Amino acid sequence: MTYECILYEKANGVAVIRLNRPKVLNAMNKRMWTDLEAALDDALDDPAIKAVVITGEGRAFSTGADLKESKTRSLAEYRDYLERLQEVSRKIIRFEKPTIAAINGYALGSGYELALACDIRIAAEDARIGSPEVRVASSVTGGAMRLLQDLVGPGKARELLFTGENIDGRTAEQIGLVNRAVPAGQLMDAAGEMAGKIAENSGFSIRMIKKGLCLAAGEASMEALMAYEVEACLACVSTRERQAALVDFASRKTDPQEKS
Repeated sequence: MTYECILYEKANGVAVIRLNRPKVLNAMNKRMWTDLEAALDDALDDPAIKAVVITGEGRAFSTGADLKESKTRSLAEYRDYLERLQEVSRKIIRFEKPTIAAINGYALGSGYELALACDIRIAAEDARIGSPEVRVASSVTGGAMRLLQDLVGPGKARELLFTGENIDGRTAEQIGLVNRAVPAGQLMDAAGEMAGKIAENSGFSIRMIKKGLCLAAGEASMEALMAYEVEACLACVSTRERQAALVDFASRKTDPQEKS
């Protein structure tokens, strides 16, 4: 398959997926989600692959949804986009092989949520991580309403989501949002080392353990949550406030923190 919005490579039992729209800080469009899903399917079907690393090309992991694209969508088109996003997020959450997010630079909005869906997160110390949805009259997706609380607790999750503020990689490590924070120049080495350790182990054993962990976390009710997330996001993007936020966004110089 030809990928337009990602780079994909495999070596030594590890698949590496790089989000590849660096000119827009890897802002996510529908094609990127499609490419990501295709690469995940390939990694799942390849018996030689034991772990998957997801990162961003250039100076960002991902600044979230491409608002310039979303501005032109009808509500029906927006629903289709959100359903695609949710389906790929489900695939990552339930993916039979371990997934590692190597968070470089900005990880905002749905880019941040993509990292949350992974099993393990390693961040550059100077990464900027956050959910700016409340700043542009949107709502979170990707299972983040549960995943974030599971990692940092209800109170801290509410603080992060309600304020829309960003934190750096060091702070993310301190609150349990990421497993490790390392100097930016060591990020891919750290992710590769972690993936290599996983690849040495039994793939079947890991698959069974991961399935059990999902069941233990209450996976049975995740569907209801993610269906709600679609409705909440659609309700938000239907408001006048959302339209005003998009007009304001378009009228000023692009700021990575304003994407979601």
